[in-house]
Amino acid sequence: MTRIIMHGCNGHMGRVISDLVEKDENATIVAGVDVFNNKANSYTVYKTMKDCNVDADVIIDFSNASAVDGMIEAAVEKKLPVVLCTTGLSDEQLAKVNEASKQIPILRSANMSIGINALMKILNLATKLLADEGYDIEIIEKHHNLKLDAPSGTALALADCINDAADNRYDYIYDRHDRRQKRDKKELGISAMRGGTIVGEHEIFYAGTDEVIEIKHTAYSKAVFAKGSIAAAHFLKDQKPGMYDMSDVLDLD
Repeated sequence: MTRIIMHGCNGHMGRVISDLVEKDENATIVAGVDVFNNKANSYTVYKTMKDCNVDADVIIDFSNASAVDGMIEAAVEKKLPVVLCTTGLSDEQLAKVNEASKQIPILRSANMSIGINALMKILNLATKLLADEGYDIEIIEKHHNLKLDAPSGTALALADCINDAADNRYDYIYDRHDRRQKRDKKELGISAMRGGTIVGEHEIFYAGTDEVIEIKHTAYSKAVFAKGSIAAAHFLKDQKPGMYDMSDVLDLD
């Protein structure tokens, strides 16, 4: 049985994860942490991780960047592994996370979807086959109109995956409206669209001479991210200190 503390339990993702864990016979949420305690939870909710003294195996964090520092500090103090799903962290925060991973296991992925992480494996292979054949590569991501960051953390992670496979030859280009020049071969274009209630859509284009290869992932609900985070929690509770990602959970290396 994996005993989970849900950090950010009353946010949308916290509620989705809570509902899924109730159906998982091998997991239970023993406590929640959220500054807004306005939901009918089946577990006790605390305002901060420091207030929470419940025995647990792992923390799942789906909160916001402003809450991450305190959560990480408390996790180190309590020696609790962390599945870190919050995006938009600063370089300073990421440095703190990396430092904390020397003392506790931390799993951080830009996207917790099993499908997205399988997609990264596909992109690694496609890029190695096509980058040297003159194919231009572009990424278009689409999300709902409430999303704050652009491009998405997932789009950047996909770009990094492609760039790693191509020996870091690409420069990321986010906006071409003032670039009065032909496309450079070292460009990797990343475009963002915001509208409606789109959960998440990522398209990768390999555009060559007289042919285009399109690879696309669509998330129809946030449950795909919740399922991945629960799988990560089961995996992480038995790991040694260090940094992990979803490829470790899925054994994709």
